[in-house]
Amino acid sequence: MGVQNKEIFNVFFREKPTMMLINLKNGKSEIYASSLAKSVDCTYSHVVKILQEMQKAGLVNFEKQGRLKILTLTKTGHEVADHINGVMGLL
Repeated sequence: MGVQNKEIFNVFFREKPTMMLINLKNGKSEIYASSLAKSVDCTYSHVVKILQEMQKAGLVNFEKQGRLKILTLTKTGHEVADHINGVMGLL
C-alpha cells in the first residue's frame, strides 16, 4: 500500500487496531500481546486496552497457557479482518 493510500485508509480506520487484527489474522505462530505490541509499534498497555475492547466485541479470544495468554481471532474477528484486507486492496 502506497503512502497516499495509507493516509486515506487511516481516514476510515484507526491504524493500530486494524493492524492488530491483520497481524492476528496473518500470524504464523502463537501471538501474545507483547509480540503484537512490538509488531504494530505500540505500547503494551495500549494494545491490551484495545484487545479488551475487541474481546468485548467478540473479535478476539485470550487463551491462557500457563502464565501466558495466546491471542486468537474469533470467527467474527476473521471475517472483519478479511473485510479490512479487502478494503486495503481497493485503496
